[in-house]
Amino acid sequence: MRRSLVLVLVLLTTLLGAPVAATAAPGHQISYRSIPGVGGTTLKALVVEPTGQGSGPFPLLVMPSSWAVPNIEYVGAAAKLAKQSGYVVVSYTSRGFWDSGGTIDVAGPETVGDVSKVIDWAIANAHADGTKVGAAGISYGAGQSLLAAANDKRIKAAAALSTWTDLARSLYPNNTVNKQAVEVLLAAGKATGRPGPVLQAAEDAYRDGRFWEVVPISAERSAASKVAQINANGTAVMLGNAWNDGIFAPGQIADFYGELTGPKRLMLSPGDHATAELFGAAGLPNEIWESVGRWFDKYVKGIANGIDTEQPVRLKPNNGGAWRTFGAWPNANLETLQLDGKRITAGWGTVADSGTILLSGALQGFLNIPTGVSLPFVDRNVAGVWNGPAYSRTTTLAGTPRLNLTVTPSAETTTLFAYLYEVGPLGLGALITHKPIKVTGAGRTQTLDVELEPTVWNVDGGNRLALVIDTVDPRYLTESTRGSTVTFGPSSLTVPKA
Repeated sequence: MRRSLVLVLVLLTTLLGAPVAATAAPGHQISYRSIPGVGGTTLKALVVEPTGQGSGPFPLLVMPSSWAVPNIEYVGAAAKLAKQSGYVVVSYTSRGFWDSGGTIDVAGPETVGDVSKVIDWAIANAHADGTKVGAAGISYGAGQSLLAAANDKRIKAAAALSTWTDLARSLYPNNTVNKQAVEVLLAAGKATGRPGPVLQAAEDAYRDGRFWEVVPISAERSAASKVAQINANGTAVMLGNAWNDGIFAPGQIADFYGELTGPKRLMLSPGDHATAELFGAAGLPNEIWESVGRWFDKYVKGIANGIDTEQPVRLKPNNGGAWRTFGAWPNANLETLQLDGKRITAGWGTVADSGTILLSGALQGFLNIPTGVSLPFVDRNVAGVWNGPAYSRTTTLAGTPRLNLTVTPSAETTTLFAYLYEVGPLGLGALITHKPIKVTGAGRTQTLDVELEPTVWNVDGGNRLALVIDTVDPRYLTESTRGSTVTFGPSSLTVPKA
């Protein structure tokens, strides 16, 4: 299967993008090249160069591929960037996948080092300007771009879309395994690549119920632990993610954004993992990729295009509406709802859940169909349900909702799942945000401060907020014991409003 795709890629680039002589009209040429990565490992790349725009050197953009995706991923966007803006763009298959050599090291030192090796090669072989370099990618390629920006001062700007900044927080939120995400990544890695020792050991630990042993690999592979280096380098960082990203949820992105001190931009919009920018990578009109192009024009080419004067936080409501812009991450105008005490029996699922990754968020983003629930059908014996008052007019939530919970579990380990809904007069709810919470200590009353995932959401007038907490969710591995109980003492929910 991999060999067949490689042959198709070679044929397409030969027929449609073979090198041509420069003409007066701006254009581009595409070639399929082998680039030596760290340790001499061969990286297969599609190199897109401008034509009819002089002899260079040209500004350079390096784009590592996403997990399980080959180098053709960015060719549409790369062709536009080369033709319209004069960039050399190298879109290459990440080590361990498809036609590139090596094994998958989960954004380890060799994979991250490959970005610098590609920069070296492009300067020597593709008329690239080593003083004007940017790095960009989606998902796995995005994480590599941020990590490489910490290591390589030549990278003046990075654009990371559907990225992670904290690997453990993404796949193990509040010490709860994001089962669907882990299974998707493992299956895709095996189908399209060659797992290396780190990935094999991580899977073994996951299968044996020892996922906590995987956590130590996170820091080296997370930009959050390298933010000081990125700041010291002065790298201009643009981040773009989706509200419903089922693999890399937006909370870690918002926190990382807050730690950056250099030029920065944050765009969060409806959708699931990689859906918000998918069409832009293919070269089709896309708001995210249009910002990426402007970002590089400013911070790689040095063009005064005004992007640095715009408000940097740009958030599109998850349930529809125009972009909202802010000077900083919003978390003002707090409203606190008091939650009375309840007792539930753990270990049974309810109709409340977070949905299926790569489906629920995509439906939300493309068709405005959220994960929903009918509150009258939620069993109050196995789930706690709290209702807020109806809003008299449309109210926008903007920021990170927080829970202050007083809980007493009867079992030593219990997994709680908190869901915040907008509920209409008929009791039908649309999921706004959620978060898993692991609780330990049988019989011990404890207070938990929990951040739900951030959101921007327009609550219609006449509707209200509802909080549901239960103990089973198919997206995650639950550690709840059937028949045990959880008692909630007086608690509170705080929501920020725009």
